[in-house]
Amino acid sequence: MKRSEINRILRDAKEFLYEKNFLLPPWAYWTIDEWRENRENAEEIFNNMLGWDITDFGSGDFHRRGLFLFTIRNGKFNVDKKPYAEKIMIVEENQETPMHYHWSKMEDIINRGGGNLVIELYNSTPDDKLGTTDVHYKKDGVKGSVKAGGKVVLTPGESISLEQGVYHRFYGEPGKGRVLVGEVSMVNDDSTDNCFLETIGRFPTIVEDEEPLYLLVNDYITFLS
Repeated sequence: MKRSEINRILRDAKEFLYEKNFLLPPWAYWTIDEWRENRENAEEIFNNMLGWDITDFGSGDFHRRGLFLFTIRNGKFNVDKKPYAEKIMIVEENQETPMHYHWSKMEDIINRGGGNLVIELYNSTPDDKLGTTDVHYKKDGVKGSVKAGGKVVLTPGESISLEQGVYHRFYGEPGKGRVLVGEVSMVNDDSTDNCFLETIGRFPTIVEDEEPLYLLVNDYITFLS
């Protein structure tokens, strides 16, 4: 992805978050110099990969297959005491997050406002394929089930709990507008805990055609080491 494209996505996301009255911590908007000044006191942010996260999953087409995320809080296994994580995401109409599951993380995915979020579900098999059995879940604490590949639609205010090993892909329902999506989960590790059905590039290779508007989580090593 080009840095100019990432910067455009960041500006657009900032406007949408403001429109939805979702406020980020002040460090979200630090300059590179401010990051360097606060490097020692902000170790949790660097070590636990808090902050801006934009990916096209290697598709080359962010608006078709991609995701905007901001990790607000997160622990780190065997390092600190925090056992939970929280993210905010923006999902466009028909913008796919590809089929994947997590080995360690159980999560709640929450529609925080905007359009409807469509989630397709499968159980995983021991060899990491799509299962054929019914998928059981809880939607706001209420039990439900779908056939393999079935869809659950979350309207604003609704949430779904997904256990480890449950394959899921999601996208914004066409004609309903983009969706503000929350995630509350166990500790999150995007480097080791994602099992994608396809071979996927989780973090993009960035072509530096302009200066970063804000640093992404995968920029910290490059700019702050």
